[in-house]
Amino acid sequence: MKKFLKEYVPYIVILVLVILTRTFLITPVKVNGSSMDKTLKSGDIMLLYKQANIDREDIVVIDKAVQGSNIIKRIIGMPGETIKCEDGIIYINNKVYNDKYAYGETNDFKEVTLSNDEYFVLGDNRMVSQDSRYFGSVKEKYIEGQTSIIIYPFNKIGKVS
Repeated sequence: MKKFLKEYVPYIVILVLVILTRTFLITPVKVNGSSMDKTLKSGDIMLLYKQANIDREDIVVIDKAVQGSNIIKRIIGMPGETIKCEDGIIYINNKVYNDKYAYGETNDFKEVTLSNDEYFVLGDNRMVSQDSRYFGSVKEKYIEGQTSIIIYPFNKIGKVS
């Protein structure tokens, strides 16, 4: 028994640490689809930080409960804000938002006031993205975490914004 413990305990400890890390801290996530083009490509693999503080313009993973599968979008509207789009221009709290990540025209949408636990998310490729314009705001409990580092393909390794 002593030999067994000495031989296998390190492997068990490593396995437990890997499981805990993936469950509570960091896990890989794969981009599916073109809603985040030009920033991200379908097939990119990124690291998801589950304990990150969420801020405007962060790229986040949204739980499959919202759209049937996990989706990756960008935070545009923060809790408590009012957001709308008129003539292709986004307004947050009646101030023009510098929409530097948008690829394609943003379709107009009516004013939405977010509650204290809601975010408004958009895909960077506005022409194809199914996002808060279609399914509404996203409750904080459905945001799995923030992602900003590509780990595959290897020629793209690094931080994205």
